[in-house]
Amino acid sequence: MLENTSVTQRFLRYVQIDTQSDPRSTTNPSTEKQKDLGRVLVEELHEIGITDAEMDEYGYIYATIPSNTDKTDVPVLCLCAHMDTSPDVTGEGVKPLTHHGWDGTDIVLPDDPTQIIRLADHPDLNDQIGNDIITASGTTLLGADNKAGVAEIMAAAEFMVTNSVIKHGTIRILFTPDEEVGRGTEKVNMEKLGADFGYTIDGEMRGTLEDETFSADAVKIVIRGVSTHPGFAKGKLENALKIAADLLAALPKDNLSPETTEGHEGFIHPGHLEGNQDQAVAEFIIRDFSVTGLHEKEQYLQQLLNTVLTSYPNSSATFEVREQYRNMKEVLDHHPQVVENALEAIHRSELSPERRSIRGGTDGSRLSFMGLPCPNLFAGEHAFHSRLEWVSVQDMEKAVEVIVNLCQVWEERA
Repeated sequence: MLENTSVTQRFLRYVQIDTQSDPRSTTNPSTEKQKDLGRVLVEELHEIGITDAEMDEYGYIYATIPSNTDKTDVPVLCLCAHMDTSPDVTGEGVKPLTHHGWDGTDIVLPDDPTQIIRLADHPDLNDQIGNDIITASGTTLLGADNKAGVAEIMAAAEFMVTNSVIKHGTIRILFTPDEEVGRGTEKVNMEKLGADFGYTIDGEMRGTLEDETFSADAVKIVIRGVSTHPGFAKGKLENALKIAADLLAALPKDNLSPETTEGHEGFIHPGHLEGNQDQAVAEFIIRDFSVTGLHEKEQYLQQLLNTVLTSYPNSSATFEVREQYRNMKEVLDHHPQVVENALEAIHRSELSPERRSIRGGTDGSRLSFMGLPCPNLFAGEHAFHSRLEWVSVQDMEKAVEVIVNLCQVWEERA
């Protein structure tokens, strides 16, 4: 265990800065308040001696821990985490609470006592009895996703800069905005980043490494009905909202949805609906671990739409598919050392390494296809995007240890 890391103090400070991103915004970053944390991070990086730390106009932070080894062939590593928090639950006014030496009893969050973290609902808590658990107060998310990763990278950077005995190659730090709205790598300057391999620090249970993600598409359906005055509508009106409702009602109730799938099962998920009787817009996310599975689900949704429209002969619809990200495993399988070195670093930290698949995506999904093979290491985050979000101090400290060991492994194996 590394001593005197600043991870907990950093984390408690970062989560109190509101960095919620906005999926409806067209700016980069989607919310200016994400830069509030960015400015803090740049200042702190300068304070620990990383002189080139900077934030660009889009809210991305780049910084370098220079190599301190005589070896010249050590690959340049990127350590990446995202600064924004989910739009699903407010991140304004976060009040982090530390439950020291948690004894296994229910954690009732004081600002809303209906919000209760129960061992029965969170099986990963079985490994946390006696540890120090950090939660929010019940009315906001905590922001462990991904400020735990941000704090861990910062603490690891501080440790490596101040402990020259730890040999490593050049380390590039990348903090991104807008990961939660699918735009975390949109404005990354890959040439400026200049890394060979990378790791996002954005995972869940300690000891885990995720090297496979969903492949993901978005579908936007625009329904054009037939509008007329409701007082004279008989035989004429074809209500676009009702057409959209019929489409949603036609989706399967027992499969193909997030609430009915697990493991490697994909889904069709309606995420947004708006409109009026003249026009309605329905937006979906499609998820599967293979591109073939994505296309099958998109064809199924198209067929459902066509069937619904047969009852509305004068109405029409457009069906637009937009690629979001692809399964990082397609890239990582060509660079086995990226996963092997991470598993070794976890093992050296006296943990049992576990490879997992993510039912979701990370910045690493896109970075992998942008030329930076980039699996996802644990950060200790749990109950993402909810008021019940939690993280343990001990898991964050262990993540810092793994990051430092990881940088050493790459140096040793060069």
